Amino acid sequence: MLIISKIDEGSVGEELQLNIGDKILSFDGHKAEDLIDYLYYDEQEYFVMEVVSGEETVEFEVEKEVDETLGLTFEGDNLAIKTCRNDCIFCFVSQMPKGMRKSLYVKDDDYRQSFLCGNYVTLTNVSDKDMERIIRLELSPLYVSVHVTDGEIRKKMLKNRFADKILSQLERLSDGGIEMHTQVVLVKGVNDGKVLEKTLSDLASISNVRSCAVVPCGITKFRDGLEKIDDYDEVSSLKVIETVKKFNAEIKRNFALVADDFYLKAGIDVEPYEFYGNFDQLENGIGMNAMFMHDFNEKLEKRSYRRTFLIVTGVASKDFIKKHAAIAEEYCEGLKIYVEGIENEFFGKTVTCTGLIVGKDVINFVKAFDKPFDELAVSSAMLNYEKTLFLDDVTVDELQKAIKKPVRILPCGGDGFFDGLTRDV
Repeated sequence: MLIISKIDEGSVGEELQLNIGDKILSFDGHKAEDLIDYLYYDEQEYFVMEVVSGEETVEFEVEKEVDETLGLTFEGDNLAIKTCRNDCIFCFVSQMPKGMRKSLYVKDDDYRQSFLCGNYVTLTNVSDKDMERIIRLELSPLYVSVHVTDGEIRKKMLKNRFADKILSQLERLSDGGIEMHTQVVLVKGVNDGKVLEKTLSDLASISNVRSCAVVPCGITKFRDGLEKIDDYDEVSSLKVIETVKKFNAEIKRNFALVADDFYLKAGIDVEPYEFYGNFDQLENGIGMNAMFMHDFNEKLEKRSYRRTFLIVTGVASKDFIKKHAAIAEEYCEGLKIYVEGIENEFFGKTVTCTGLIVGKDVINFVKAFDKPFDELAVSSAMLNYEKTLFLDDVTVDELQKAIKKPVRILPCGGDGFFDGLTRDV
């Protein structure tokens, strides 16, 4: 149930004479489980709402315009995270060192957060009742971690004996009108090659599966006691790209999308900006470089700004960032930029992305850097949502004090990159 804590003035809720403390039990006979029920029915024109007010249970037949709202706020949203029941062989959380903040160890696998925030879910903890609710409340699109459609391989990869139902689950959701974006986290020699080809074929045959991201698994140095996993190199990364390109050519659409990391490892350019369409898989690291280049080039203009920056970035993106820093120097008189890729001592040198660089590694690198500069520039991808904290809980203020230099936070996009380096912020 949902307990009312506030009612907006002039809202439908006020017209119904609802009260603070009233409890919503159901909508159209369906239990009011969490905020999602309210959000769905608040967009409907007609429904029946069962409410407990004091000692009395009342049924309201609500009839309103689509753009009218009940105007209710609740004591809680009842959206406590549903956690993962799997023990995936590639799980990054299982490869985290001890002693970090508790939130980093949460293994979420919540279809509601998939709808609300775009989080990927495996569907292994979703019941028949959950499936009915997803379809009834039109929770679309969903983001689904498939990894492989072969049931036996999926059970082994996720270490869950119920993980082999994925195709029937996707088909049921698709038949119910739910659109889905999917992902395959590749483990070398396990779900790539011919297995990947079958997975892509199976997914592309389901009408409401709109895309499939193909991404590499992250491998840290904290894998003691875990199954051995080999990293992708230049040759094997190129093979993944070629497999996906061949598949897309066969079905005559860009259904499968390869993570930028594979292109960086293979040493080849990512696809052109137009290839990525609506950039539906951007949060999965797919199309980021293409969008960066597009937005960077759109922003270019002659400027003057006398400042010397040191940019620290992940090893994988060093050359890409260095190339665009050089262009920024050409367009901005007085600007000088050093770009350095930091090896990840904290998680291990196999982790090369910028977003997993921790504050202590930045401090140690900058202290050893022997060229003069005015400011350190770091990508916002290294920081939390508030742009104040690295993964190891080092704050931006602590970083500035340690290196005795100001720190400038650069937005992830190409336009913000150019702006952030060529003027005061």
